[in-house]
Amino acid sequence: MKAKLLRVLLLFAIVFTMNSCSSDSSENPTSTASTQKAMPYTYNSSEIEAMALINAYRVSIGLNELKQINHISYKSEEHDNYMITNNVVNHDDFVARSENIMKVLGAKSVSENIAYNYNSPQAALDAWLKSPSHKANIEGNFTNFGLSIRVSAEGKKYYTNIFVKI
Repeated sequence: MKAKLLRVLLLFAIVFTMNSCSSDSSENPTSTASTQKAMPYTYNSSEIEAMALINAYRVSIGLNELKQINHISYKSEEHDNYMITNNVVNHDDFVARSENIMKVLGAKSVSENIAYNYNSPQAALDAWLKSPSHKANIEGNFTNFGLSIRVSAEGKKYYTNIFVKI
């Protein structure tokens, strides 16, 4: 009986770990910006609201405001589009995104929060703040960020928020 229970718990832990929406982070101890081109980005009103809410929260607890970088939002948008196209909610290819940001911008560390199907930026922020790992990213030692919110054909909202330290 104990062995069966342990197998079930182990399986649950593996599945939870693989499907968790926890934050991911990456560090680059010897970062130097490359000559790769930083991509442009145009913000919609929901994205501007979400970034303002994140900065207002950070300031309210004594942290610095984060400065937006268009290239980071462009990489966030790429991931939103990937999730929509593949009908998934995950951190797939986070390493590639973070390595690109480290190369292009000279970032020293990169972390990411994602969210799915929250009707407003405030609802997404509230959910992130209830999750210890997502909250740690929002409260982290970062200098910049980017954010994208995209809506699927079914009307579901996908959020990708990337934090960096430069």
